[in-house]
Amino acid sequence: MFQGSSALTLDAKGRISIPTRHRDALRSQVEGRLTLTRHPDGCLLVYPRNVWEQKREQIAAFPASARPLQRLLLGNAQDVDMDGSGRILVAPELRQAAGLTREVMLLGMGGHFELWDAAEWARSEAEALAQGMTDALDNFSF
Repeated sequence: MFQGSSALTLDAKGRISIPTRHRDALRSQVEGRLTLTRHPDGCLLVYPRNVWEQKREQIAAFPASARPLQRLLLGNAQDVDMDGSGRILVAPELRQAAGLTREVMLLGMGGHFELWDAAEWARSEAEALAQGMTDALDNFSF
């Protein structure tokens, strides 16, 4: 399970370093093999390859009415491998689609990660907090 946030920097080649606390787990579980794709909220999804393969099957089984979402998720999916330094390359198309600049945020979301432009994440988080909590939290206490 991946959790927590990490402020990262995209290098000049479009690479990010996976935080050390996640790097070892990703190497042992999936040999550093990941899949990146777009998310409707404007960020990128980063999946360990085995988790992505399960999600890919679910997405492929969506009804025809969900074709735009299939195109977004499957049509933009790109497999990447961590290099010896624990870095992954974020393709230019995906960087542009998510509006990633130099400063980014990697958020652990359980079985996968979200990769956000840092400024966009701050804006999105502030907007979500201003809207208040949803009914989904009615049966949850902190």
